[in-house]
Amino acid sequence: MRLPPVLRQQAKSCAALGSPFMARLLTALADHWPAETPLGRLCEGWEDVDLGAGGASLPLRIAGGLHALVLQGADPELAAVYPPQTPTEADLIATVLAALERHAEFFADWMQTAPQTNEVRRAAVLIAAAHQIAARHPLPFTVSELGASGGLNLMFDRFALETRAGRLGPDAPALTLTPDWDGPFPVPAALDLATRRGVDLNPLAPRRPEDALRLSAYLWADQPHRLALTRAAMAAQPADGALVDRGDAIDWLAPRLESPTPGRLHLIYHTIAWQYFPAEVQARGRALIEAAGARATDTSPLAWLSMEHDGGKGAAVTLRLWPGDLTLPLGRADFHGRWVAWTAAALPPA
Repeated sequence: MRLPPVLRQQAKSCAALGSPFMARLLTALADHWPAETPLGRLCEGWEDVDLGAGGASLPLRIAGGLHALVLQGADPELAAVYPPQTPTEADLIATVLAALERHAEFFADWMQTAPQTNEVRRAAVLIAAAHQIAARHPLPFTVSELGASGGLNLMFDRFALETRAGRLGPDAPALTLTPDWDGPFPVPAALDLATRRGVDLNPLAPRRPEDALRLSAYLWADQPHRLALTRAAMAAQPADGALVDRGDAIDWLAPRLESPTPGRLHLIYHTIAWQYFPAEVQARGRALIEAAGARATDTSPLAWLSMEHDGGKGAAVTLRLWPGDLTLPLGRADFHGRWVAWTAAALPPA
């Protein structure tokens, strides 16, 4: 069977990211995988070679579907073995397997869409970097997010970052992020996000109930703080429509870079998204951004901020700035924003 080893690998990843319930759930499914069921046959015949996190992410699709049933109140028996309850392993797996059978039609549909989250805690990096950029370039920002999902982090200027090292953000924030912080803390600067848009191949509109459910279901049931932050970020979304367009990230970005607005800094950023772009798309995007950087001026500077996996602990946080084409390592951050190790006390003067 193809899926049990992938379930076990995902269980280890979830344990490392602070979710013992997900580790327990996925391990139990691996040990008792119902191969001779519609869901079992669907997964066994899945066309992707990689069924895990680097490909189809079938374990997360299954877990997300189960959590969606709990959040909707669609299966009280299943909810009775979900956190904060602590059932025996026998009761947990028996109830989960029964739920998979009861909701076979639901899972046949749910499994067709890839997992999608919008990890709000990654905005800690955006807040810190934006304050440092604004201190160097006290200009209004045009913001473009690549791989924006539901666009929750496009509202980062309305979030507060509060740590033992210091605080950034508005006095009455939509939510407050509290990562473990190590290293120098940015000096507060005035943030003015004049315009903000994002792009995603499958954008979600958080004010639509079905999209809000999907964004919530892929959070892990024993991490209610993530769900609370996500709901607060959803509530901060503009009531007049979503901030994210559907499309290829680089095709979408190209016209936004053609005619820079004088007196504005254009901030392009992505958090754990670029690494999923095909190599050809990455190359095209890099060339496009570098060409725009070569045209940048002191009155219309360009900033490219990335938080991406590079093989080290957590994700590397890197900033490129034009004019001048400076590449500045800012630090590292946990993939889910639980900790930040910042190294940039301040950016070099413009």
